[in-house]
Amino acid sequence: MKHLLAPAALAGLAALAAASPAAAQSANEKINMVIAYDESECPVAKQGEVVVCEILVEEERYRIPSNLRYSDNPANQSLARQVDQIKYVGDFGAMSCSPAGAGGFTGCTQKFVEAWAADRSEAEGVRFGQLIEKARAERLSTIDADAAAEQERVEMIEREYMERLERERQGELPGDSALPSPAPQPPEG
Repeated sequence: MKHLLAPAALAGLAALAAASPAAAQSANEKINMVIAYDESECPVAKQGEVVVCEILVEEERYRIPSNLRYSDNPANQSLARQVDQIKYVGDFGAMSCSPAGAGGFTGCTQKFVEAWAADRSEAEGVRFGQLIEKARAERLSTIDADAAAEQERVEMIEREYMERLERERQGELPGDSALPSPAPQPPEG
């Protein structure tokens, strides 16, 4: 039994000894994780330090991180939405949407319409609609400049063509220089 245990223990010690330099190296190294908006903001790694630098887009510098920006968690509702939800607490009577008091049912339709509008304004499709509208506006903003540049290019080509035609009209025709000029006519008289 001792003979079987000894080779297994030696193999385990050999594996531990082989892994220990890497484990010791990573245990002694300091890992510095940095979010930067330009490569010049990334710090230089010092001896015994690993620097992980993530470069983000400059427009994102002062925004809430994207993984926290869109959340379905009810705790992440805006204050305006929370106020709208508690607006009807303790409300009864006409326009209250409650079974208490005369005319309590009259506010239910209004409350349903407001809930529908709030859900629709915060729907995920609305964000895509906004992104599409932004992309469309960017594309349309360059159409006038592109059309003006194309018009200028076409006019330049037309001008060059007209100048070439004018030069050809004013130039000698092939074979004209070979013809003798007409002899001067004697004056009549």
